Amino acid sequence: MSDPELRQEILVVDDTPDNLSLISGILKERFKVKVATGGEKALAICAAKAPSLILLDIMMPEMDGFEVCRRLKASPATASIPVIFLSALATEDDRAQALRLGATGFLVKPVDPDALFAAIALSAPVGTR
Repeated sequence: MSDPELRQEILVVDDTPDNLSLISGILKERFKVKVATGGEKALAICAAKAPSLILLDIMMPEMDGFEVCRRLKASPATASIPVIFLSALATEDDRAQALRLGATGFLVKPVDPDALFAAIALSAPVGTR
């Protein structure tokens, strides 16, 4: 979609500025992109205006991605937002925990752009695909 007003909004949550820049650069042609450098900021953004989807790092100071996802899924206002974890953590336990918490996807960093777009397409809310 070329009209910026019609594009889905994706929130990218990562404590590393280079990761935010990289993921935002990959997505900016197709989506509106918001960024948050931590869990509290991500929760505040979601409370103000829920994005279409969240790309969420696991390892962050103060509040890890698992806790952010727990809080999002516990709130009726944000529970339906699809969450895809993007993480350097790649164990089966990490993947299983992400899915138990309600994530719709899990990608390992460094992220392949084609895999990222595929995961977003599979996780997109009904009616926006």
